[in-house]
Amino acid sequence: MDQYIAFISQNWMLVLGFFAISAMLIWNFLAPTIRGYSLIQPANVVNLINHENALVLDVRENNEYQGGHIINSVHIPLGTLNNRLNELEKYKDRPVVVGCRSGQRSASACATLKKQGFETVYNLSGGVMAWQNANLPLTK
Repeated sequence: MDQYIAFISQNWMLVLGFFAISAMLIWNFLAPTIRGYSLIQPANVVNLINHENALVLDVRENNEYQGGHIINSVHIPLGTLNNRLNELEKYKDRPVVVGCRSGQRSASACATLKKQGFETVYNLSGGVMAWQNANLPLTK
């Protein structure tokens, strides 16, 4: 036991790093069940749209959306989402993929949708930027 204490006291930064990395790995493993939604890669979104009739919800601002958006996406800016949730009621039984520019705003929208009873909600990992980087089409 004394050897462990001596090792920890002499290598406290190494031990701290070990616990930090372990905590991040555990969080990454448990996060989908804690937050209630999952991250999804752009290529998997295409499969979800084609095979499960998923809805793509774009929560970017108007000027961003007009600059290019995923085909057939529904546009509701994040700032107006709470007031416009009734427009999405008919999609509660379908998978919903939420996207924004980089994936940050869409995470907030995903949490809102889960609280409102949407069962299958995905956050587009990397947002529309990742969609473009995967050479997937946008429309104007």
